[in-house]
Parts: sequence; C-alpha cells; structure tokens
Amino acid sequence: QVQLTESGGATVQPGGSLRLSCVASQSSTHNLVIAWFRQAPGKEREFVGTISRSGITDHAASVEGRFTISRDNAKNVVYLQMTNLNPEDTAVYSCAGRISVLRDNYYVRANDYDYWGHGTQVTVSS
Repeated sequence: QVQLTESGGATVQPGGSLRLSCVASQSSTHNLVIAWFRQAPGKEREFVGTISRSGITDHAASVEGRFTISRDNAKNVVYLQMTNLNPEDTAVYSCAGRISVLRDNYYVRANDYDYWGHGTQVTVSS
C-alpha cells in the first residue's frame, strides 16, 4: 500500500509563489506516476498536472507556464512549483499516484489513480 502525504500549502498574496511536496511512503517512488489535482469550494476536482516515471510532464492549460511539476526519486518526493498565483488558484491540492510499468506513461483523469493524499490548502488572498 502506497501512502502519499502533501505539504507546503499556505496563504499567499496574489503574484506570490509556493512549492508543494508530495512524499510517498515507500522507497519505490520511481515506479509511480504522480499527478496533482485541486478542488475549490463548490467546484469539481480539477487536474493540475502530472509527471511520468521518466519525467515527462503535462500541465493543465489554466496553469501552464506558471506551475511546474518535478520529481526527485532519490528523496521519494514530487514537487509542484507554483508561481504568479491568483485567487482562482485557491483550493485544496492533492497528489495522486499509480504504479506503472511504462516509464513514459502519464494520466490526467482522477479515476486513473489508485493512491491519494489528504490534501493541503492553498489560499491566495490579499
């Protein structure tokens, strides 16, 4: 069983930056495809970005150029670097994972993931 734990959420002003972390409980993070999703109050969960085992990334159009996913398998962690934040980015951010035998595959649907963290709150407000 894989456990994922997010951290790094905070309240920031518009235009600010944050880096979220997603740490896996097992040492085989390199076998996991990881994605970030977010859910704002009263809205459906939204795909933010994903990273394959080999490091291929895909980001939602709404965050392209502002958010960047990266991974450090040696530390069992995946990062979500967020810049130029705006109030519309306010949400609970959760990471999700699935084991994949294919290094270049990634997935953008929540239903494709088997393991989920509890989420971390990001609030963008002046």
